[in-house]
Amino acid sequence: MKISSLILSGFFLILVLFSFTTYINYLQADTINETSEKFAVSSTIVRHSNRFQRNGLSMVSGLRGYLLTNEISFNQSYDSAVVENSEILTELSGLVSENTAQNTLLNDIEKLHRRWVHEFAEPLVIAKEHAMLSDSGAVSFARLYRKKLVANIEKPIQQDLQRKFREFTNLEYSERDRQKNNLTASVEQTRRISFFLTALSIIIGIAITVFLANYISARMIKMSNMADEIAGGNYSVQINDVGKDEVSRLTQSLNRMARTLEENISLLHRKNEELNQFAHIVSHDLKGPLRGIDNIVSWIEEDHSLDLTPKVHEYINLIKGRVSRTENLLNGILSYSRVGREVQPKEMVNVNELIEEIKGYLPPNKNIVLDVQPNLPVLYTERLPLFQIFLNLIGNAYKHHSNHHPTVKVYARSLVDTYEFFVADNGPGIAPHYHEKIFMIFQTLGEGDSPESTGVGLAIVKKILMDRKLNIEISSEPGQGSIFAFTWPK
Repeated sequence: MKISSLILSGFFLILVLFSFTTYINYLQADTINETSEKFAVSSTIVRHSNRFQRNGLSMVSGLRGYLLTNEISFNQSYDSAVVENSEILTELSGLVSENTAQNTLLNDIEKLHRRWVHEFAEPLVIAKEHAMLSDSGAVSFARLYRKKLVANIEKPIQQDLQRKFREFTNLEYSERDRQKNNLTASVEQTRRISFFLTALSIIIGIAITVFLANYISARMIKMSNMADEIAGGNYSVQINDVGKDEVSRLTQSLNRMARTLEENISLLHRKNEELNQFAHIVSHDLKGPLRGIDNIVSWIEEDHSLDLTPKVHEYINLIKGRVSRTENLLNGILSYSRVGREVQPKEMVNVNELIEEIKGYLPPNKNIVLDVQPNLPVLYTERLPLFQIFLNLIGNAYKHHSNHHPTVKVYARSLVDTYEFFVADNGPGIAPHYHEKIFMIFQTLGEGDSPESTGVGLAIVKKILMDRKLNIEISSEPGQGSIFAFTWPK
């Protein structure tokens, strides 16, 4: 399975879990809203119930006050209470659900209320109004009042009303408690589900992350070890990975690269060996004929020195010079081919002593002043490569001087991890457009017939430094001398 598909699958699973959690919370929010609306309706029902009971008391007290005192204000209080209770009963009918115990009680309350109004209150109010008009009306009112009191209609009706309203209110409070308990249980259940799903999502996310980290990291470590092996020269290393994901494709690419490198490096080694053998064979095979030519020319010169004209002597010297130059070129080829082939041991090298030894290899010239900095560093390094660099740079300055007071200076300065060495001369200088050319093999700026100038010395210096990833630079202008600067590790 591809890593990208695994990541997408895990992300999709976590997304589904979070979506389900969101949906559960959404349903819970609807339940809370619904319960809140029911609480609002219940509060209205309770409030109307309390108002109805207060109005009932107002109706009774207003009626009695009017009947006893004949004050209109008591009658108005009674009338307003009757009207308001009728409206309350209408509103309660719209708030209470049908086919419930509450609805049955409300119907009973409404019947009792109408009975009290129609059978008890209204006949007395009408009789009271007539009593104020005539004596016979007063006698009729007194007779009706005693009858109502003897019949005892009012008290049972009021008691039934109070009892049924208590039952009605208690049912409402019981329903509110039930809804409250249901809501509490629902919230608690939703909390548990949300916590479980969230924890599950986090655990799955962590598990996927840890799995991918270990799965990818382990294989990356294998590839890193493989890269280290390749860097160390083991090109036959391979990684066994039979997966079909992105890392597997990368591993297969690394395996192909390692095989290709092994083939190319092996081919390169064979080509280098062939090239070294070719250089060695060619130089040695050519040296024999060259020595033979030199010997024959010398014999001719010895045996016929008196018979040879000055022009022939000139030609003989020219032949000897070219034979000597050719032999030097062959030696240069051998020296250049050997650079970097052998690992040199490290030792303590005093650079001042090294240059003192180099003086014995320089061409004799009493006019050249070699000025060496007295406190050059002591290095733990390969001695022979450093010896070759200084020998070629100083020897090059010796060969190509043209000043009446030739001077060659050797000095150094310390950098962070390396020393920078300088070999400066006051010779003829080199034009800037030749600064790259002089480091190419067999490239010289002097006369082509000069046996001393082979064009190999600076090429050897460049190759030694390039093999060690070090630098050499030249600062020179025609007529102003030259400064060669190279770095060497501390």
